[in-house]
Amino acid sequence: MSSIVYNILSLVFIVGVVRGIQLMSSPKTARQGNLLGAVAMAGAMIVTLIQAEILSSLTVYATLIIGGAVGYWLAIKVKMTEMPQMVALFNALGGGASALVSVLVLMGGASEITLFNGFNSNLGLAVGAVTFSGSIVAAGKLAALLPQRQVHLNHHNLISILLFGLTCLLILVNTVAVSALLTGLLGLLTLLLGVIIAIRVGGADMPITISLLNSLSGVAGAIAGFATNNVLLVAIGAIIGASGLILTQIMCRAMNRQLTKIIFATAPVGTVAEVEEAAPITAAEVETEPPLERSVRVLGEAQKVVIVPGYGMALAQAQHKVKELVDLLERMGKEVKIAIHPVAGRMPGHMNVLLAEADLDYEKFVEIDAINPEFPEVDAVVVVGANDVINPAANTAEGTPIYGMPVLDVAAAKQIIICNYDTKPGYAGVDNPLYKMERSILLLGDAAESLAKLNAALSA
Repeated sequence: MSSIVYNILSLVFIVGVVRGIQLMSSPKTARQGNLLGAVAMAGAMIVTLIQAEILSSLTVYATLIIGGAVGYWLAIKVKMTEMPQMVALFNALGGGASALVSVLVLMGGASEITLFNGFNSNLGLAVGAVTFSGSIVAAGKLAALLPQRQVHLNHHNLISILLFGLTCLLILVNTVAVSALLTGLLGLLTLLLGVIIAIRVGGADMPITISLLNSLSGVAGAIAGFATNNVLLVAIGAIIGASGLILTQIMCRAMNRQLTKIIFATAPVGTVAEVEEAAPITAAEVETEPPLERSVRVLGEAQKVVIVPGYGMALAQAQHKVKELVDLLERMGKEVKIAIHPVAGRMPGHMNVLLAEADLDYEKFVEIDAINPEFPEVDAVVVVGANDVINPAANTAEGTPIYGMPVLDVAAAKQIIICNYDTKPGYAGVDNPLYKMERSILLLGDAAESLAKLNAALSA
């Protein structure tokens, strides 16, 4: 294949990826965008194999068939509740692949490596290895295979800084004098650095970490492209890196977080400050009306209703019951909106995908900045498996993982119906004073079952 044809096809596939990302910004065109992106990536792979003159290798075909089969099987089997850890795993594979490419370039023979290629290969190995191990830790935390809360080692920041400094030194030394020993040491050191960085992240900061690791997987790919003189890989990696970084910045602003404070957090595990709770309910104030009947009455009298989904909805697969509730309320003449917190799942957009799966009208979704001023005028809020994102302790409980994080101000609503599994603290481990408020109605248990009973009672 001539370089002109290769460059033209590369440009076509790059445009295809960018256009696919653009289409995925809207639920109406997301499937087309995903398909376009997949086709463009497949084309980019084929063109790269042809240009490298290895398309005829049986090993390449075997690898493509095995990898494609495993990927397809995982995509079919994965549950929506497991999608965050699947994304983390994809990030790990991207970073690991870039690290392996960099190692192969470095081990190809010192006489064939220029300073430019050597530096980029070492840098690609470092970024790829950090991405790989950090993403594996993130996936482990999300799957509850590792401690989900922040793990803070003694002198954690000092260890991180020392590892980072040694990494920079090894990159420079191994660029000037490439050796297998230094390459292996660099790989091990950066794998450890990824673990040290990711293990301390917990609670509500995990979505930001997933976005950052996604960006790093793209950056590692772009650097590997420089190391191998592959313009197409540089461009695609840069697109992924840039989009991931933009998403990370958006998430940081949405959660009122600074990326440096997440990476260099100093709060020890389980730090809990005093939480400002609502005044306890006296015996005279205790409702004698059963919670289900009271919920039906409140919703029947309400004119403006807001539904707040959370990760518990995903676990219970209750999104279809939410759809039924929305339809019921609208047939009763109620105004219904769905409040979406940017981290209401374990990754950005988790709730949007689940609710879209249930064919809920995307126009009903309202972001936190738009819905919070409306809560004082809301007659009833129905919480479905949400905890940290509605916890008013985020405004008062200094030292906790959620302190300073913007939350949905459901506490300002006139009545709150909470369909959560129990009243235990959420992912961040902070008690929620909403459970003790007089205006709160607790329909505890499996969210899908609670909504099924509520829908049946409303229909009666």
